[in-house]
Amino acid sequence: MKQADTISAIATAMGEGGVGIVRLSGASAIETAERMFRAADGRNLVDASVRELLYGTVVRENGCLVDEALCLVMRAPHSYTREDVVELQCHGGAVSLREVLALTYRHGARAAERGEFTKRAFLNGRLDLAEAQAVMDVVRAKTEKGLEMAAGHLAGHFSQRIRAMREDILALLAHLEAVIDFPEEGVDEVVIEEVREKVSKIRASLLRILQTAHTGRILRDGLETAIVGKPNVGKSSLLNALLREDRAIVTDIPGTTRDTIEEYADIGGVPLKIIDTAGIRSTEDAVERIGVEKARAHVKSAALVLALFDGSRPFEQEDEEILSLLEGKEALLVVTKSDLARVLDADRLGRLAGFPLVEITTKEEEGLSPLVDAILRKVYDGEDRSGEGAFVADLRTKNLLEEAEGHIAAAISTMDQGLGLDFISIDLRSSLEKLGEITGETAGDDVLDEIFSRFCVGK
Repeated sequence: MKQADTISAIATAMGEGGVGIVRLSGASAIETAERMFRAADGRNLVDASVRELLYGTVVRENGCLVDEALCLVMRAPHSYTREDVVELQCHGGAVSLREVLALTYRHGARAAERGEFTKRAFLNGRLDLAEAQAVMDVVRAKTEKGLEMAAGHLAGHFSQRIRAMREDILALLAHLEAVIDFPEEGVDEVVIEEVREKVSKIRASLLRILQTAHTGRILRDGLETAIVGKPNVGKSSLLNALLREDRAIVTDIPGTTRDTIEEYADIGGVPLKIIDTAGIRSTEDAVERIGVEKARAHVKSAALVLALFDGSRPFEQEDEEILSLLEGKEALLVVTKSDLARVLDADRLGRLAGFPLVEITTKEEEGLSPLVDAILRKVYDGEDRSGEGAFVADLRTKNLLEEAEGHIAAAISTMDQGLGLDFISIDLRSSLEKLGEITGETAGDDVLDEIFSRFCVGK
């Protein structure tokens, strides 16, 4: 394998920390590190074994000390990029790390581009494109379930399903081409029905995996959830209870919350981007009025709305307005303060609104269980929760799967119209290409550049 030029970058978050890492990869990675690292036992890095960790110091050209460090040498192909890789594990100070990085540049390395280490891992065959995308999903995972899904993708579970469908299509294309090459034997109805059955199975596999896109994107990116209701209905108390901390100010004074508060909460493994909004009511206060308008805007943009109603108070005009905001939205009706005497007719409210309704209290540890269960039912929508590694996690993949399924559907339509096998082959090849873009086998350079540009520099 021919190694590319040598790149370097800081691979840990900037700021103060116990350890900071400068990573190099490429043809002269070891030689570059050799010029600035002095092993305590006097050994040369170029003599290091396939994988070896050495203790020593990083020094400037004049021999002055920069930092103590551990130097990890990983020779190709036994590394993340399948190139020679060196990691200088220093103390985690921003100034010292920048100086170490500058030394790598002065000794022959160049600055790594965003995602270039992972891009090299992909180009060198260590990862396919779906697995490479999962690297950043692992880094950015917001919940344990999100991490499970990303780790499953990184392990190749999702790619295996894509490759299996591509193999089925390739086998079918080979069969069709054999039939096309010997036209004298004729194409009877048995052959057509055999092809139709196989194509239908491929389509069913595509549709099954597409059904996971809703849940997959939520586990990856979070579910934008707006909490709305009239003043003093318990919105901020609910936010605090979901976050398990006192994030929002809670008082008995109406209009305490005047602006939105946004936080992520882990709800049964699902990341919810929760937006606590100002209480919706008519007000003469200019600041509060702005908050109310922002609340209405968040209801429109949210993927899920938690509409709160005070169970200890009667249904009022403000509650009516809140119901009107829910038209065309995914919503849950949440009757709060279930520990107090009931005044609100919750059954009538549920019938009137036509949304699922739950009753909660934020006073008890288990008081949110009905709401958590209702949210999870919305997220998973009857999907099997055991297949996290096979969820469709991003919009690009979803679009490519939809295009692949469209070409498969076109192949079935072609057969229904009695057109020739050549036309069926064209549709199947188009589907094969779209599936190949998911794993990177048929992805162009512009696609690769766009994907890896979303990565941090050190990855």
